[in-house]
Amino acid sequence: MAHILVTGANGQLGSEIRKLAQETKHQFTFSDVDTLDITNYAALEKFCEGINFDFIINCAAYTAVDKAESDTEKAFLINRDAVANLTKIADKQNAILIQVSTDYVFDGHGNAPYQETDKVNPLSVYGKSKVEGEMEALKYNRTL
Repeated sequence: MAHILVTGANGQLGSEIRKLAQETKHQFTFSDVDTLDITNYAALEKFCEGINFDFIINCAAYTAVDKAESDTEKAFLINRDAVANLTKIADKQNAILIQVSTDYVFDGHGNAPYQETDKVNPLSVYGKSKVEGEMEALKYNRTL
């Protein structure tokens, strides 16, 4: 039985994972900004103290696409820096980090479904912050 941390558990994706979790025998810990600030490494480390997670699913994200243009610092704090924090915790716990992305990392000029291996070319602050979060996750790159 795996122990799984889900961040951003009150958002759209996190809520769906919460529903699906009821159908498994795995142990889940659900957190959202009100219970865990993943942008604060010390708080994240304290939250995980004494718990050994096998997987961390990051559903937390700054998703206000238009607002990100004027709220750049916060978009990068949540979409990039928080991912870097999660990679450190995952590494410390020998856990698998699952980082969720967005099609905004691409420029929209393709004429086929995007693949993970396609070249990114974000056109917005939101897309750039998500790409940089992906790069943080890829630096860690522990696989199943």
